[in-house]
Amino acid sequence: MRPIPALLLALAAPSAASAQCLLCAKDASSPAASGRTAAIETPLHVDIETQLDMGRVAVGATGGTVALDPMSGARRLSGDLVDLGGFAVSGVVTVRGAPGAELRIVLPAAVELAGTGGRTATVTGLVTDLPPAPRLGPDGRLRFRFGGRLQLAALDDGDYRGRIPVTVEYQ
Repeated sequence: MRPIPALLLALAAPSAASAQCLLCAKDASSPAASGRTAAIETPLHVDIETQLDMGRVAVGATGGTVALDPMSGARRLSGDLVDLGGFAVSGVVTVRGAPGAELRIVLPAAVELAGTGGRTATVTGLVTDLPPAPRLGPDGRLRFRFGGRLQLAALDDGDYRGRIPVTVEYQ
């Protein structure tokens, strides 16, 4: 078995659609004309507080999966993997904007990570601890966690890294 440290970076930004709406706020057909003026006038700020880190594992002859739950922070291994410790950490994102505004937050279905020697691994099943209709609080802030599943092929060693795009926009 070979050791695998798995570190994932999250890349977050307001979507281009939010920026376009800022430019057209005076247009009668814009969201501003339909009562969302406060959201349009307050730009969204997205900060990555903590990067997703799956910890260290050794991969055997048949590969396996490391799953990280965003709510509990619990890490589960399946397949031919051995836990080598390390500190598994859920990703944490803070969004700031118009108080009380409803948001749309999108994570990709899958992200490919690059490892040493041209090897790759895939993160799938990205999930958050967000409610079904996330809103900014009265202070204009929303903080959420995310996790997912890292799929490793047989005997793939290396240090895997990548970026997970987090899209945030006013609803």
